Order: sequence, then structure tokens, then C-alpha cells
Amino acid sequence: MIRKLLPLLLGLFGLCLGAGAGYFLRPTADVPALDAPNHEAAAPAHEAAPSAKHGSDAAPLKDYAKLANQFIIPVLVNGKVSALMILSLSLEVSADATSNVDAAEPKLRDVFLQVLFAHANSGGFDGSYTDAANLVVLRAALLEAAKSVLDEKVTDVLITDIIRRDG
Repeated sequence: MIRKLLPLLLGLFGLCLGAGAGYFLRPTADVPALDAPNHEAAAPAHEAAPSAKHGSDAAPLKDYAKLANQFIIPVLVNGKVSALMILSLSLEVSADATSNVDAAEPKLRDVFLQVLFAHANSGGFDGSYTDAANLVVLRAALLEAAKSVLDEKVTDVLITDIIRRDG
């Protein structure tokens, strides 16, 4: 009898424990919610909005533009494909430049592929290709290529996914 009752009691205990934790850890009215869409509205009333404090010194707004397709780069050893690198990239741009990224995406893909092929041919994707030093070099080269297309509208290149498939 106790064998049948024990799992039921443990389940009930866990349910009560979870409900009690949810009740005591709920946000209070004086703490702004983390998912507040307007951060200025979530700030206390006695503080001025960030743009009012800093005036024209406020940082320009940034936006992120994800490139539509992944980049697939072959890694060659002795003239044969030994692996494939698959990368997804996004660009950090000024807030008004996302439409420029969409319009220039074919040119961006072309210059990015040139950089990625050169990186692969120089051994950048061999060994520990996710080492911070390797990725810094790759990001710098990708940023330079992006600036050659979009000028100063692009401020950073983000590597959102990087996968190596050995073949």
C-alpha cells in the first residue's frame, strides 16, 4: 500500500513546492519587469531618460541584419575536400541601414566568400578554428570587407553559427 502512495505523495510535495516558489519569487510592483519593451518607461520616475541626460552624446542606435543564407566553405587538404565549414553571419549596422544591407546582400556575400576562402586556404579553419585569436582575425577581415561595401554603416560582423563537418 505504501509503495502506491509514496509516488503520489512525492508528486504532490513537488507540486506544492513549485507553487510556493512561484508565489514567493513573483515580481513585485516596484521592480520593473525584465521584458519591458520600453526601457525608458521602466526607469523610475525620478530619473531622467538616458537621452535627456546625455543630450547629443547618446550612442547611436544599432540594429542587426542577419544574412539570409549560410556560407559553406570547403577546407582542402592535398587538393581534396577534407571538411566543410558552415557559417551564419549577421551585421551590426546603424538603425537606418538595414534596408541597405538587404539591397547590397549579393555584393556582401561575394566579398565575404572571398575572405572566407582566403581564410580557409591560409589554414584558418585547421586545428582549433574556434580559438579566440583565429576568430578575431576572421572577424576583422570580414568587417573590413563589409565596410568596403557599406562604408561606415556597418560597425561589426557577428559569427552567429560556425560548424565544421569533416568528410
